[in-house]
Amino acid sequence: QVQLGESGGGLVQAGDSLRLSCAASGRTASGVAMAWFRQAPGKEREFVAISWSGGTTYYGGSVKGRFAISRDNAKNTVYLEMNSLKPEDTAVYFCAASPRVYLDSYWYAYSYEYWGQGTQVTVSS
Repeated sequence: QVQLGESGGGLVQAGDSLRLSCAASGRTASGVAMAWFRQAPGKEREFVAISWSGGTTYYGGSVKGRFAISRDNAKNTVYLEMNSLKPEDTAVYFCAASPRVYLDSYWYAYSYEYWGQGTQVTVSS
């Protein structure tokens, strides 16, 4: 079992930066893929970024070039650095993890076994 806890959300203005953190407990995070998803009101959960244990990362098209995912396996923590934030980035951001995530399905929420409760990010224009 892995328990995930997100932090770092808040209210910012367009163009600002924000860093989210997700701490994993209950099992070492070094051997699992960890990802970020987001969900805006009335919309489906959207893939944001993934970091595999070996260091490979992928990003969703709407955040590529603005967001960066990183992980500190010693701290069992994954981060999401968000730059040049836009009002359309407003959503609840969720951390997700799974020991097995595949290249042909990593953008699907069903690929992940463990989820955090989410942290709200609001970007004002």
